[in-house]
Amino acid sequence: MALLRPTSLVFTVQRHEPELVTPFKPTPHHDHCNSVSDVNGGEAKPTPDDHGCNLVSDVVNGGEAAAKPKPTPYETKLLSDIDDQEGHRFQIRGLHLYRFNSCMQGKDPAKVIREALSKALVFYYPIAGRLREGPNRKLMVDCSGEGVLFIEADANITLDDFGDMLHPPFPCYDELLYEPAGSNQLLNCPLLQIQVTRLKCGGFIFAHRFNHTVSDAVGLIQFMSAIGEIARGALTPSIPPVWERHLLNARDPPVVTCIHDEYDFRTAANGTYIPTDNLVHRSFFFGPTQIRALRKLIPNNFNCSTFDLITACLWRCRTKALELGPDEDVRFICVVNVRYKFNPPLPLGYYGNALGYPAAIITAAKLCGNSLDYAIELVKQAKAKVTEEYMKSTADLMVIGGRPNVNTVRSFLVSDLTRARFRDVDFGWGNAVFGGPASGQPIISFCIPSKNKEGEDGIVVPVCLPEPVMETFIKELDQILKDKETKF
Repeated sequence: MALLRPTSLVFTVQRHEPELVTPFKPTPHHDHCNSVSDVNGGEAKPTPDDHGCNLVSDVVNGGEAAAKPKPTPYETKLLSDIDDQEGHRFQIRGLHLYRFNSCMQGKDPAKVIREALSKALVFYYPIAGRLREGPNRKLMVDCSGEGVLFIEADANITLDDFGDMLHPPFPCYDELLYEPAGSNQLLNCPLLQIQVTRLKCGGFIFAHRFNHTVSDAVGLIQFMSAIGEIARGALTPSIPPVWERHLLNARDPPVVTCIHDEYDFRTAANGTYIPTDNLVHRSFFFGPTQIRALRKLIPNNFNCSTFDLITACLWRCRTKALELGPDEDVRFICVVNVRYKFNPPLPLGYYGNALGYPAAIITAAKLCGNSLDYAIELVKQAKAKVTEEYMKSTADLMVIGGRPNVNTVRSFLVSDLTRARFRDVDFGWGNAVFGGPASGQPIISFCIPSKNKEGEDGIVVPVCLPEPVMETFIKELDQILKDKETKF
């Protein structure tokens, strides 16, 4: 079966005091650590003349680059009308796990990352600011230079203690990302927190919390990759950051031109609500064996991606396990990266939310009573809805409708992270052995690239459901794969 056994690892973490890391400001002696302050010491808000410096590289005599200080702007930057919708007003939490690398012997990952973070914030200076809310719930970043939260720590475990397969949910995650009281609110708090935890084996864990209104997964990885490049010696990021949030703002006047089932709440008051307490988290691995088993359930000439296949299967199993009334509607909501849906595409380096949430809606009876390829076709049709006009219509809907959330009632939302390149973030220790979300969410699952213990490539999907529903869900999925040999 596809179920991965949860890890019951218990360990202790010794943490240093939380710090605020601000954009790098060179001193006469180029002291890289001068941009760190104590988060518990009642830090003073910087003045407009005290917000770090930009590092502007010039090529001197055809070769050597020199860094010139330039103050980072003290300004207010509006988020886009796609950024600040209700569904983005939460924190993303994830982690990267790195093995010991003999080439980095004697290097402290916490120090390396802290210093690189400070320099990266020069280019991504809004991330060192704070989120404010204006009229009509409009969100904006006060580029105050107050800094991001940083914690270094040590744990009495090795990476091998986590087992053969690294997958969410990760044990003791609240120890790997300790969040000080009052630090993780949406407004007036650090937009980013990082904790670097050194392991006994010489490896380390890079855990993070990020305000989703500021960036999506692509933007977050772009920023993390910039930290990695600077940690490895670069003076500037290879991809310069682009703000340009006006590109995803509503039109004037706003006009909704498309059907948006994802924001339709007309049937939300009727039928079954799925409780969000007593949830259990489980992860499921789909490797070559599981994918072959699922493809045997659809016609040979039926064309679909692995994502379509897995998500349609999970949507049907989940709906069956919930035991809904036959006429109750259920939704599949897909997270779509829209950067290349525009003509011309959004500029390279854009790190805001460029996401659409197209939905397929159907009754439980029709979804569960039809074949798997029927569900796959619904998934494909939902994804195909997203166009440039669709996104403009979405932005207009946000302004007209008060920036609503998607309809989460009886909805299953899936984000495909197989191309997000979380594992490619390299701080000098090589690629991560795992990179991605720390767990699933009550209605959100992620497709995360992974390997089983035999080294086969596959996809891990974390799922959260009430405990009795999860038991039924596992049986439904096992029933589909029951005659197929698995390899993990």
